[in-house]
Amino acid sequence: GYDGGDCLDFNEKYPDCEANNPSWLGDGTCHGGAYNTEECGYDGGDCLDFNEKYPDCEANNPSWLGDGTCHGGAYNTEECGYDGGDC
Repeated sequence: GYDGGDCLDFNEKYPDCEANNPSWLGDGTCHGGAYNTEECGYDGGDCLDFNEKYPDCEANNPSWLGDGTCHGGAYNTEECGYDGGDC
């Protein structure tokens, strides 16, 4: 059961994680929001670098920082490194 055992592993590693898509944890992309929490292992480790570089950044999509596009708004702030240098 439980999706061929995938959910058993997830539930064991992150029993209090409220992420809607458990497969996104540890996939190489920092998703932010509910994923970037202690309960979810900071997106399975994907957000550790982001959290270190931008501890006070409130961007909803951390993977957008430094992607070559200036997104503006909450991304174009000192806390977010001016969109990771894109702005």
